[in-house]
Amino acid sequence: MLGFPLIVLNFKVYLEAIGENGIRLARYAEEVSKEHGVSIAVAPPVTMLSKVIHAVGIPVFSQHVDPSPPGSWTGSVIVEMIKECGVAGSLVNHSEKRMLLADISTIIKRLRESNLITLLCTDTIETTKAGAALSPDIIAIEPPELIGTGISVSKAKPEIVAGAVDVVRKINPSVHILCGAGISTGEDVAKAIELGTEGVLLASAYVKAKDPRRLLSDMAQAALKAWEAR
Repeated sequence: MLGFPLIVLNFKVYLEAIGENGIRLARYAEEVSKEHGVSIAVAPPVTMLSKVIHAVGIPVFSQHVDPSPPGSWTGSVIVEMIKECGVAGSLVNHSEKRMLLADISTIIKRLRESNLITLLCTDTIETTKAGAALSPDIIAIEPPELIGTGISVSKAKPEIVAGAVDVVRKINPSVHILCGAGISTGEDVAKAIELGTEGVLLASAYVKAKDPRRLLSDMAQAALKAWEAR
């Protein structure tokens, strides 16, 4: 089960996250989650979903899902496929996998009907406003120009994070909100929570870290401290 504060780790398709490396990263996440009592979820490459789900007990997300129903949609990743793997839910509309608003709406509905969690990615306050109206479970605000830069959105563009939190609370207060893009230290995580979010979404800072377990432990401790101080 997901709780908050929440740290979501997107493995993308880095070589460091494929095969046994991906299993190792997922196990580190599980260890840190248990050690600090912080909810941590992972999103491994789609071909590794089943392996990771069988290896750990923390929530596992698909990185993407298509709006197509079962049928003649060669190459599509559909809701029924990821559910059969045992995922908790899926990322939707990541900046590296942008989708049309109509397709996003369809996916959210199909995930909800399958009792799966939607983590919708947005890039501006305006798209966050539109996304909140679709009632996803979670929204993650991520300005794409900061993704992978190591420049944290919570520090570089705090007004975007605070603005996103504000519009979500006004439009649909039941939606949980995270922020991402450039999150790379415990301090970044703490700042994100201080701005009103309920956690973070990150990728390369964890996957490519020299000591990912230690980095994640620092983030988990910072998240708890900031959460308790709110």
